[in-house]
Amino acid sequence: MEGKRRKIVVAGGGITGMSAAFYAVQYFAQRGEEADVALVEKSPRLGGQIRTLHRDGFVIEQGPDSFLARKPAALKLVRELGLEDRLAATNPNPRAKKNYILYKDKLHEMPPGLVLGIPTALSPFVRTGLVSPLGKLRAAMDLLLPRRKDESDESLGSFIRRRLGREVLEHITEPLLAGIYAGDTQTLSLQATFPQFRQIEREHRSLMIGMLASRRNPPSADPALPEIARKSLFLTFDRGLSVLTQRLEEALPAVRKVMGRSIERVARETDGYRLQLDDGAELRADGLILALPAAETARLLPEVPEAAWLERIAYASVANIALAYREEDIPRGLDGSGFVVPKREGRLITACTWSSSKWPHAAPPGYALLRTYVGRANAQEWLKLSEQELVAGVKADLRTTMGIAADPLFVEISRCHRSMPQYPVGHRERLKELRARLAIELPGVWLCGAGYEGVGIPDCIEQGRKAAERAVSYMLS
Repeated sequence: MEGKRRKIVVAGGGITGMSAAFYAVQYFAQRGEEADVALVEKSPRLGGQIRTLHRDGFVIEQGPDSFLARKPAALKLVRELGLEDRLAATNPNPRAKKNYILYKDKLHEMPPGLVLGIPTALSPFVRTGLVSPLGKLRAAMDLLLPRRKDESDESLGSFIRRRLGREVLEHITEPLLAGIYAGDTQTLSLQATFPQFRQIEREHRSLMIGMLASRRNPPSADPALPEIARKSLFLTFDRGLSVLTQRLEEALPAVRKVMGRSIERVARETDGYRLQLDDGAELRADGLILALPAAETARLLPEVPEAAWLERIAYASVANIALAYREEDIPRGLDGSGFVVPKREGRLITACTWSSSKWPHAAPPGYALLRTYVGRANAQEWLKLSEQELVAGVKADLRTTMGIAADPLFVEISRCHRSMPQYPVGHRERLKELRARLAIELPGVWLCGAGYEGVGIPDCIEQGRKAAERAVSYMLS
């Protein structure tokens, strides 16, 4: 390829694909090479699930509402885009840090000492009403149980039940952890979602002892972290997460953006790849980064047998319904950041974030913004509901859980169809096998995105960066 102007195509214009395009341009420039970078996105906008709505002084997230501050990939990108002064932290008021779990129609404060839903403080756990005395005794058996010798993957639910028992799983851990993936812990892969739990069991035998040790001896904070990231577990921006995608789009002037079209076929040729678009047009590529949902990727790789399993990665559909109120219309007040709902409670909503309490910039003074969530794996009946039925169900749940009888000032419904990938048991091994096969059969093709190695914004950014790094190295080798 010496002397040839390289061509790289990124399929998918969500945060992963945008990051891949951004870093591809950067890495080519660092190597003193010129290249053509194209970004193909089937929708008319970039940003994927990140969407922020501004209405009547409210800042309403229609997709994710924040990212983990301690995962470096997002902050690295923020720094490179010059957005550090736009970062916003969670409300520093100690009252706003409380969180609740719904149990038997009552909001119970989460006991202090919970780390990812795992108890690490004895007294608060003993006092909580979320678990029966027998359930607490069963959880205490974690201190005595041997470590698992079998190194194969298992479901997240199986692991928690094995270590802490059914009650802790169903009443505490599952609504907290499954909420991240809108998933069923009985089918989610432990290794693909929370591999640190298995590592803790290996090293400490007891999950609670290991989590306590990690809490007492946290890793030293990265000195490069901005001060705001040292004080807040989660971060967003002063005008919402779309600040990030808008600035990222502005940083891609040299990238050709092919909007409103999708890739229908990938054909390997002697000098790279020929990509046929759905309108009949063609693109040529020396390198191809597929930042697409798993099933779309499988469709483009029919000649790779290992890619067929991608169609088995289910994607749950979810919705978030934002409701604006006057503060005086909320009887209990907002002394926390919200609550989660175990599935055994039988509610339509799976969680409710008190957005204006968690993020002071989310609502004007004197007003409150609540963001409720609907839908999870194996509970997709909500898709049949009309908007009126959906809002009526949410308002009924808020009336029961929070005593809110007043009508909201307005409601914004955001339906996110097939947006939450469900990593099955064995996911990481199958992904490894697929990538090994691609290196042989389709060198120059890379996979990245929420369907593979993490659904969080930093995870997606890092996957896009790594794909770009590997693609550029491959094309310049």
